[in-house]
Parts: sequence; structure tokens; C-alpha cells
Amino acid sequence: MAHSPQNPDAWWRGGVIYQIYPRSFQDSDNDGVGDLRGIVSRLDYIASLGVDGIWLSPVFASPMRDFGYDISDYCAIDPVFGTLDDFDALIARAHALGLKVIVDQVYSHTSDRHPWFQESRTSRDNAKADWYVWADAKPDGSPPNNWLAVFGGPSWTWDGGRRQYYLHNFLSQQPDLNFQSSEVQSAILEVARFWLDRGVDGFRLDVANCYVHDPALTDNPPSGLTSAVKPHDMQRHVNDRDQPQALVFAERLRAVLDEAPGRMSVAELFSYDPFGAMAAYTAPGRYHTGYCFHFLGPEFGADFLRDGLMRLSAAGPQTWPSLAFSNHDVKRVVSRWGGERPQPRFAKLLFALLTGLRGTAFVYQGEELGLPQSRVPFERLQDPDGIAFWPADVGRDGCRTPMPWTADARHGGFSAAEPWLPFEPAHGPLAVDVQAGDPASMLNFVGRWLDWRRTQPALRMGEMEFVPTPPDVLGFVRRESADAVLMLFNLGVAPAQLTLPAGRWREAFDLGGELDGDVVHLPAATAFAATGRSSPP
Repeated sequence: MAHSPQNPDAWWRGGVIYQIYPRSFQDSDNDGVGDLRGIVSRLDYIASLGVDGIWLSPVFASPMRDFGYDISDYCAIDPVFGTLDDFDALIARAHALGLKVIVDQVYSHTSDRHPWFQESRTSRDNAKADWYVWADAKPDGSPPNNWLAVFGGPSWTWDGGRRQYYLHNFLSQQPDLNFQSSEVQSAILEVARFWLDRGVDGFRLDVANCYVHDPALTDNPPSGLTSAVKPHDMQRHVNDRDQPQALVFAERLRAVLDEAPGRMSVAELFSYDPFGAMAAYTAPGRYHTGYCFHFLGPEFGADFLRDGLMRLSAAGPQTWPSLAFSNHDVKRVVSRWGGERPQPRFAKLLFALLTGLRGTAFVYQGEELGLPQSRVPFERLQDPDGIAFWPADVGRDGCRTPMPWTADARHGGFSAAEPWLPFEPAHGPLAVDVQAGDPASMLNFVGRWLDWRRTQPALRMGEMEFVPTPPDVLGFVRRESADAVLMLFNLGVAPAQLTLPAGRWREAFDLGGELDGDVVHLPAATAFAATGRSSPP
């Protein structure tokens, strides 16, 4: 595996982590929903890719209103996924294969069926009365302020028993915990210890900057996006998230993680100041790394990527970022950024780019196959976000459909039963069994690329500086000690060429670019990788 020989405890620095969306990965009991035993049966496949570990999206007890991101018991596995014994078996098998395991932790909110909330709502003076965010109505009965929920409507729901509103940034069935309570923080830290004791290697922290709200409940200002599809986006969310008290909890959780060397945390940062948030939340003594949504949106191009990466570096020069181009919340990258660019050539370029940048790379299941976004008809939608805003925003189901394992099998080999989301017919020809037998496939490219990347310390730990390039070409050098890797990516739709920067460069991996003397020719959607020994400029 690609673990750092210099510091095994920092295995995640420069690592490649494979995200599993359990409902859609592999169904072992033919109920149409993926499960832990199904994941275990595919761990050898994941290890064969050459990644360092897996990120497991939630498998905890849940009513599934938001498919696991509404947790009713933090320390139990939902029966649809299996049992704690199944979870322990997954940890054991992953570790035997040299894979680390990161689990999703959803601390910002719980399900409204969680016993904590059930007790909190009974009165204003019970033992957990202040474990959630409660507020009185305005004199006219309306909510305490103008905050809006991501999935539509106000961020406040009236509870007739307490005769107060409770806060929820997402669904009304996902009440927000009150992190201004030290008891809540301590209870959550015990949850963290529970999973660390079971052998997990780290946590992916869902919306980590949303743990704390402004206690004065100050209205949010407008964002200026008056034409946004979702009312939520018409506000600048500066008072219902990104509060400095959240950093205090980050330090408390980091102290717990540091009790067990080699464990890590990656914070999802849902912020209007993405790079500032990454710098703040990953400062020394806080989370190990973090990622934002800047590179998960529709914008694309050499200038866009270069500008974002430079802003990230300027905001926190010592920040070690995590980077992703796809995940379970956004349109798959080959459909989002691909346009008319040739496939799978463009998919290969994007994979090499993601894993060539300075940081820890998170790869979403199916990204190694170059899967495009699925088309899910309205009557099959499951995502509450998509149902609420159809058809202007079709939601997240299109990136969550079942993995294609076997082209000729029913439902692509995911399940013998009708899957919870429909299998995408366009994914059949891209199934694992088809690509495994094709030396030129995306899947085999990923294996070769990660094998080579493992031999290049500069691509794991090296610093990065950009090199001058023509429009639509992104170029940079990664350096570790005297070793250097030059990478050039033609992100445009027309051919490009440029002269190699100063240094003694030797082409090291075939990414489609062609070297003629000291001139690199880059057809559309190709790249060039060279190694050398180059002094910094």
C-alpha cells in the first residue's frame, strides 16, 4: 500500500481514499439495498485498485429520511446494513488487506427519533432540555428568525409539547444538537471513542462547520442569488454556521483522536468562505484535514482550478487539504465537467489530476470506472432534496445508483432483487467485469496509475508550484527533496502545445501527451507526466 514510510501515523497525507455509499455498493441478501457483508465481499477489489483506505458513508441506526444522515442511535448498525459483528468483520478484513477505514460521523444533528430528542421535547426542564436548539416564537407566532433549511422551508419547526421551535438545518426530522452545551459535546466524544475502540482509523465529519449557531439568532443577510432554485441559497449563511465555538469542539475531538496514534479526521466544510474555513478548521490541534465544495460544482477550467488551489494555499499555507471531484452529494464529474470531451480519455485525465494535486484524494465509488450520471425518473426518486425541487434540481439520486459489477447480470450484479434505485443501463458496458478484461479501460488505467504514483514520493508528500502554460492547460511541479514530477493537463477541447520548463525531464507515464524534443503536444483531454531533478525557481 501507499502508506508513508516516513511517518506511518500520517498514512492519510497524500493518500487515496475510496468512498463507499453502502446502499448502492453490493447487496448480499437480495433485499435491493447494499450492506456490510456485500462490502466485505468486494474489499479485495478495492484493495486491487491501490488505494490506501475506504470512507464508509453512514450505516448507523436510522429511519432513513435522509438515508443514514438522520441517526437514531449513534452506536448501533441499522439492520438494513447488518450488525455490529458484520461491522467488526469489515474492519478486520480491510485491515488484513492493508486498507484503513474511515467512518462518517454526523454530529451536527440527529434523527427526531433519537432518544435524546424524544426526551428533550417532553418539557423545558428535563435532563436533556437544552441538548437541542429550542427558541420561542416571535409575538406573532412566526419562527425566531429568517434562517432557511437546505431542503426547503424555514430552519425551524414548531413543537406543540414544548410550545417552542426547534432548529434543523436540513429536514424537519433532523433536529440540530446544541453544541453550546458541554454535556452534548461530551456525549458526542463518547460516541467517537466507541468507534475508535472498534478499530476505525478515522472520521469523516459531516458538515463540521455547522455544529454551532449564533446564540443571538441573528438573521442571515441575503446572498444576492435571487434567481437560485433553492431559497436556502438566497441567504448568506454566516449566523447558522461557521461560529468560532465550533473550533473549540474541534480541539476537544482532536485530543480524543490523539489518544490513539494513527487515527485521523477529515472535516466536510459547508461554508461560504471555503478556503478560510479549511485553514481555520485544520489549524494545529484541530482536524487533520478538510474538504469543501469548491471543486464539486459546475465550474471548470484551468483558470478556475489554478485560482482555487492558489487561494487555498494562500488561506492556509500549512493546511493539508483533501480534494474530491465527485461524491454522493453531487453530479458525477465526467457528466458535470465532461461536455463533449472524449471518454474515457477525459475520465483518465481527471483521475490523474485529482491524485496528482497536493493533498489527500477522495475517490467516489464508480469514479474508477468513469461512470456518468444516472437518469432517475421522478417516480423512482428517493432523495428528499430532489423530490422537493424537481425538475429544476433533480437531487442526488443520479450519483447514488447501484455499482455495475457484471454487465450481463440482472441489475449489473448489484442485487438479484429490484434495487432501491434503478440500475442505469448506460453503466452496463462500463461494468467491472468488462473493464477488467480490457487493457485500455479506465479501470486498468487506474490500477497502473496508482501503482506508478506509489513509486513517486513527490506525488504523495511533495510541495506544488504552478508552471506557465497556454490557456486551458494546467501545469505544476510536485517536489520532494531533489525528486520532482512535472504534470501538464489539457483541460480544453482543442489541442495545445508548450515547451518543457527548465530542468532535465523524462516522460514517466503515458497520459496521451506526446513529447517532440522539448515540446509537449497535448491533444484535447490528454496530459503529460515527467520525472526529473529540478531546482525550485
